[in-house]
Amino acid sequence: MDLEALTVDAFNQLGIDTRRVDAADHGSNLVVDPAGLALPIRMTWRSLVTDDVAERLLADAPYSDVPLLVIANRVTETARTLLTQRGSGYLDLRGRLALRTDRVLIDAPIEPLTERAGRSTALAGRAGLEVATALLLRPEHPVAVRELAREIGRSPSTVSDILAALRRDGLIDTHNTVSGTELFWNVAEYWPTKRAHLASLPAPGDASVIRPLRLGLDTAGVEPGWALSDSAAASAYGAPVAFRSDQILDFFVPDQSILRRATTLLGTAPSNRHARATVRVAPVPAAVQNRIDTDTNPFEWPLAHPLFVALDLAQDTGRGREILDIWTPDERWTRVW
Repeated sequence: MDLEALTVDAFNQLGIDTRRVDAADHGSNLVVDPAGLALPIRMTWRSLVTDDVAERLLADAPYSDVPLLVIANRVTETARTLLTQRGSGYLDLRGRLALRTDRVLIDAPIEPLTERAGRSTALAGRAGLEVATALLLRPEHPVAVRELAREIGRSPSTVSDILAALRRDGLIDTHNTVSGTELFWNVAEYWPTKRAHLASLPAPGDASVIRPLRLGLDTAGVEPGWALSDSAAASAYGAPVAFRSDQILDFFVPDQSILRRATTLLGTAPSNRHARATVRVAPVPAAVQNRIDTDTNPFEWPLAHPLFVALDLAQDTGRGREILDIWTPDERWTRVW
């Protein structure tokens, strides 16, 4: 992605001249010239900018006298406020440009640039989610391209391209290891949530559904099967979430054929309010392959790995994210959120 071209285009939409400069000149990439003020700025790219990401970018800025402009597919409201309050700015490709210094105040809508920029993130497709979640499952373990390609069943060239994009976006380091929470929250932005609502739950003792629905109740960690996720699984892991016995259970299932079979055998509910359970095809195969059953699990169902449970909780920007703020799973798993 040509960050300079995107930024020049954005300022030009507002009738503000810009010119490129040598990056060695006080760390600047561009000079923004509203009314002849000739303000140098530095640019950096992130796919998603949260307040945590903004804080790190501002703290790591090597030239405090040159404002930072962060270009991103999305900048959250809190990150927008933080950047502008600290004498910097952002270009949100969904259609907003802001820059605030002691000499310049710009905050205006622009034409959305996302379509022209294309999908710059590696996480837009299923392969990207598979690579990213594999890294998050063992964040401190350096991964070789061919090793990871064999593990997830993708070509080495595809994995190499995705890793390169993740490194470019600052989401992993040169050894393909994960530090911080930025990769998790970027994955959460692309985590699929569409569910089918079931009118009834499969009975674990009913042989007529165990085999056709491939529940896999006794094969956790050995074979793919249904994996309990979201609030129920979070409560089983000891997260600070209350779960009532009459609440809906949310499951990942291995493939689309099982989902169709489940809706046929168990019936569909018209809405979440009338459902006994929800099912969806696992966004990545690991969600139904790495199922876990613990001694303290109060449910009859194997649990999805804490990573996938956390990604589900992250979809609730209110209570779900509050839970993640204070939930740390036990020492068997590394907290990446």
